[in-house]
Amino acid sequence: MNKIAYPAELQNLIGHLKRLPSIGPRTAERIALWLLRSPDSCSADLAQALGAASLGVLLCPSCGFFASRTLGCPLCDDPARDNSALCVIEQATDILPLERSGAFHGRYHALHGRLSPLDNVGPDDLRIPSLLQRLRVGQVREVILATGSDVEGEATAHFLGQTIAQTFPHIALSRLAQGLPAGGGLDSADDLTLFRALSGRRPLGS
Repeated sequence: MNKIAYPAELQNLIGHLKRLPSIGPRTAERIALWLLRSPDSCSADLAQALGAASLGVLLCPSCGFFASRTLGCPLCDDPARDNSALCVIEQATDILPLERSGAFHGRYHALHGRLSPLDNVGPDDLRIPSLLQRLRVGQVREVILATGSDVEGEATAHFLGQTIAQTFPHIALSRLAQGLPAGGGLDSADDLTLFRALSGRRPLGS
């Protein structure tokens, strides 16, 4: 007797859902069945929204944040932001909690990762060349290294600090100071913690 299984189309949907972060096989199966069986699941609207986001959203080539193909980047296109201060973060998603803190009004640069020799992630795998190119323009007077306080984040900040200090000695360097817990990232910090960390940043080497 043949083993009963879901139709190939449903298995394919479950397979794609399993590839999402934190989604296991059973959860993927439940989501897929809900999308098919629930009359108000809006599966067609969901598929349309996914397609529109895939086509209409890109990473800004300058700051690395999410930008609209039609409306541009909300950060880089804002003339009210301070061009003299540049905050370097690991991921584009780190920008949102910093913005919610209300403590920073300058520009951002997302590295899209951090140095991690164990994972074979080196300087060439991050957006470091584009960072240095932005510094060559000459408008930036301070670089805030807002990478995480874990081992990889500290290593990334140390490498960037040395590189920027050697190449652009006129640019002030600072690092997020108080408020961030050891071993933690920006995504786990609340608005007040981030406000204090930005406001109390310290120069590197102090």
